[in-house]
Amino acid sequence: MAARGAAVIETEGLTKLFDEVHGIADVTMRVEAGEVFGFLGPNGAGKTTTIRTLLDQLHPTAGSARIFGLDSRRDSVAIRARVGNLPGDFGFGPAATGREVVELLARLRGVGGLGRAELLAERFRADLDRPLGQLSRGNRQKVGLITATFHEPELLILDEPTSGLDPLMQEEFLDLVEEERQRGCAVFVSSHELDEVERVCDRVGIVRDGRLIAIERVADLLSRARRRIEVELADPTALAAALAELPGVSDVSVAGQRVSLTVGGEVAPVLKLLASHRVLDIEATHPSLEQVFLTYYREQG
Repeated sequence: MAARGAAVIETEGLTKLFDEVHGIADVTMRVEAGEVFGFLGPNGAGKTTTIRTLLDQLHPTAGSARIFGLDSRRDSVAIRARVGNLPGDFGFGPAATGREVVELLARLRGVGGLGRAELLAERFRADLDRPLGQLSRGNRQKVGLITATFHEPELLILDEPTSGLDPLMQEEFLDLVEEERQRGCAVFVSSHELDEVERVCDRVGIVRDGRLIAIERVADLLSRARRRIEVELADPTALAAALAELPGVSDVSVAGQRVSLTVGGEVAPVLKLLASHRVLDIEATHPSLEQVFLTYYREQG
């Protein structure tokens, strides 16, 4: 296991062209041991292309990628033994069982036995002995998580890992990610779920049209998001005008005793002003990941 803080993934100008069209272009980033790194962007932005290029499933047109300090192409076999990967299109054929898949991957990775597969199967309530074709989408995803993590890898690469999981299993997965972080594993996760990103990621990379346009701490990313706030006040008219003058506040409207407003950035000035008035009720809408993207893209032009 690499020392905490050591580089696990390093890319420099990583580019993959498809018929002269950029799949990804000039992607430069660093992911460290003991870090959970979220890779975010809308569908078609280049997230899966980046993952496949890192894993040498696609060959880069230009630039470089190093994993554990090894060249992602020249040393791909050595790298894969130390990586756990859950692709977005996980599948080993409908007749294979989860146990057979784990046994195959264990042999390929030089792992004795099934590692911690049985413990993970119990934890995720997964059936390793039924053919994958007989399992629901969520139960296949559980098997996919087990195949990615059973051998205690040094790097986890997960593409939409909670897709199909019920809320209880999503919580179990997030607990597992935190345990892997504590173990010193680096986790590279592509997700559409902002709650997941907010809870487990240290930093996020934002990709758009094949380009990595920013790398941000999660707190900094969320601070830019626009939130919709509704407040019920004993005397709304006077306060509405004062709210409209605060930085970042827009779209203030009054309907009876309720004042609605949009806040971009810090909400502390709004809360400070509200604290000096009689507030009957307050409701704030948590931004979706799409809203975070829209806000960030708007700022970036």
